[in-house]
Amino acid sequence: MNKIPLTTSGAERLRVELQHLKSVERPKVIAAIAEARSHGDLSENAEYDAARERQGFIEGRIKEIEAKLANAQIIDPKRLDADGRCVFGATIDLEDQDSGERVTYQIVGEDEADIRAGKISVNSPIARALIGRYAGDVAQVQAPSGVREYEVLAVRYE
Repeated sequence: MNKIPLTTSGAERLRVELQHLKSVERPKVIAAIAEARSHGDLSENAEYDAARERQGFIEGRIKEIEAKLANAQIIDPKRLDADGRCVFGATIDLEDQDSGERVTYQIVGEDEADIRAGKISVNSPIARALIGRYAGDVAQVQAPSGVREYEVLAVRYE
């Protein structure tokens, strides 16, 4: 299986979620199933069906997180030495060449991406256009509205 790139903070968030699922959510759903079983006939017991469905979701998510962590390539942006290049984990200040609007993005893994928090997936069109660029370079990004150009103002590894 391919390695999944994750920043250190993204890996830590997955570990916290995994711990919560195993120590809080799993016991809670087991108790709910036991409670529903005590009500008798399981064939017409909506509580039991809902609890079993929730258990399936929790167990599936646990397996998914464990697989991601097992196949993770954890990258600490603070330890990067990319000579000012845009790489995975880098935080990049950009300026839209048309509107003059300035934005800051960090290039992160698929699971960490959150545009509202300024984190873009390494597989997104803008991240792919930025990879390998230096401050002062202009990157062309194919957006739904057409080609957009962004000037790389600064590259940081934080």
